[in-house]
Amino acid sequence: MTPTVPHRTPVTVRMFTQRFSSTPLGARLARQLALYRLHRWGYPYGSAVSDNAALIVAELATNAVTHGRVPGRDFELRLTLCGAAALREAPGLGAEADAHSARVLRIDVSDTRGERRPPRPGEIAAPDASAVGGRGLLLVDVLADRWEVLDRLPVGKTVRAELDLPC
Repeated sequence: MTPTVPHRTPVTVRMFTQRFSSTPLGARLARQLALYRLHRWGYPYGSAVSDNAALIVAELATNAVTHGRVPGRDFELRLTLCGAAALREAPGLGAEADAHSARVLRIDVSDTRGERRPPRPGEIAAPDASAVGGRGLLLVDVLADRWEVLDRLPVGKTVRAELDLPC
């Protein structure tokens, strides 16, 4: 008798990882390459997904350059596009993926400054109206379906944001 194997839907995971210099030019390049990669994955320039992801990458990369910079160390951008079902089965944020979304875009920006951590989701205070900065994580909080700050081993932190993509 032959054992039966349960049917599993194949999962396609697309990933892009790149390190950038911890400079304003590195942050700008991270945003541009994220847009290019999303375009190649079928989310064209100017689409809602592309625009939201570009803003999230820009804010997280700028924060990594501004607050997480260690001289001589780079920051890392990782984009992961996969089926929401695969993420729901894995531990972490993806387990909360919307049951109606077919795919999830995960945006990870890592730097080597683990001791300087941003506030957690829900703990972000609006800056003073006259303040020049301090609104980046408010944008991430509004645009991302979920986000969190993780320890990065062996050193540093990762800020992860996820977008549930429509079917």
